[in-house]
Amino acid sequence: MNTNTLRPVCFMVMPFGIKTVDPKPASGPDKIDFDALWNKALVPVITELGYEPVRADQDTGASIILEMLERLYFSDLVVADMTIPNGNVYYEIGIRHACKANGCLLISADWTRALFDTNQMRRLVYPLPEGSVNDTTAEAIKAALRAGAKALVDGASPMYQSIPGFPDPAKVDPSRASAIRKQLDALSAFQARVRAVRLTRDKAARADAAKALRDDYPATGRITQGVALEVAMLLRDCTDWQDCIAYIDALPDSMRNLDQLQEQRSLALSKTGNHLAAIAALEELIARRGDSSERQGLIGGRYKKLANEAKEAGDAAAYCDHLDRAIDHYAQGMQLDLNDYYPSSNLPRLYRARGEDGDAELANVAAQIAYLACARARERNPQDEWINPTLLGAAFDAGDVAVAKDYVKRVRKDGTAIWKLGTTFSDIDLSVSQVEDPSKREALGALRDELKKLL
Repeated sequence: MNTNTLRPVCFMVMPFGIKTVDPKPASGPDKIDFDALWNKALVPVITELGYEPVRADQDTGASIILEMLERLYFSDLVVADMTIPNGNVYYEIGIRHACKANGCLLISADWTRALFDTNQMRRLVYPLPEGSVNDTTAEAIKAALRAGAKALVDGASPMYQSIPGFPDPAKVDPSRASAIRKQLDALSAFQARVRAVRLTRDKAARADAAKALRDDYPATGRITQGVALEVAMLLRDCTDWQDCIAYIDALPDSMRNLDQLQEQRSLALSKTGNHLAAIAALEELIARRGDSSERQGLIGGRYKKLANEAKEAGDAAAYCDHLDRAIDHYAQGMQLDLNDYYPSSNLPRLYRARGEDGDAELANVAAQIAYLACARARERNPQDEWINPTLLGAAFDAGDVAVAKDYVKRVRKDGTAIWKLGTTFSDIDLSVSQVEDPSKREALGALRDELKKLL
């Protein structure tokens, strides 16, 4: 008799074959052989735990979706690998969380940067320094999973935790529906206030409105993660940088340690003049949570600030060193994600400022990548508030007087806050100085002066 049929079933949710890791982590591989991960590490651990390991690619029926749904519901345990942001994996996790009260174990490589909402869910991590999963790596993975899996396999589903009585409608408190509607109304009102603050033209009035909103949604109050992030970014853009730091530091640990808030805190810390502390914090964040184009771009920005300060102080050696580091980090960020226009948009003027052999061509390439990335970003999210400010800077970088003139008219119409002019003006000033054609430089200089008056 085959005793395997008597064992509880573990359904494995994960990608198949060799997949590219995008963006590539600083301490991990650029590709992963998920079949090798399954065969060499996951199957042995699942078997040791007393389960029969099953993966979706073993299904042979015509209705693969039906079989997947059946496995997600009837399996005694579901293990989901979240190492890369795979849509199918996230979808199947959601189904399991909704249909079973427990028995869903989330795992990933230790360098994984989980998506925002799932970042708060308990997850077991394992080492994955190389994607082919050699024998040494397989043993290390098995050891990590073996040590922590038993404590998490019975973890409760977020749906069952959040909604007492779920999934039986008769047991769910109907008054919760009214409460949710009130919460949605409150969130809509909050978002309307945020938009109103950002549309306020007068700088002092805008700062006062941002602080008033902060006082109404205090860090020590009962607020959601989304509200906390929105308030922090509003303080970043509309008030003193120290206000942003103070707000983030007052949040509870579960919110304060979110990747996005730590990134914003590092940026604010640098803006107060503590660039090295900001760099150290970002490097620690990369070591703990993995690399990203945003983090490399933020580090590049801090070195750009240090380079400017060294130039003003007349320290040529420090200026060259910091400029090189700024370029290196921005370039790393660009390579990590060509769809992120932030790193690439900073490179053209830095390459031109350095002026080494080949830098002029690298500047042109980076400018083209930034422009294409902005176009892609606009298609994905037309509400992205940094697209237009980036394109304004790109017009000055390219020496395009006609386009720059059109953008300046729009800045005058919309107000400087929407165009982030207080943040980007120094870059525009540098771009004008780098334009070689005298007539274009003069015309762009006049537009720059007009922008300066608006500030």
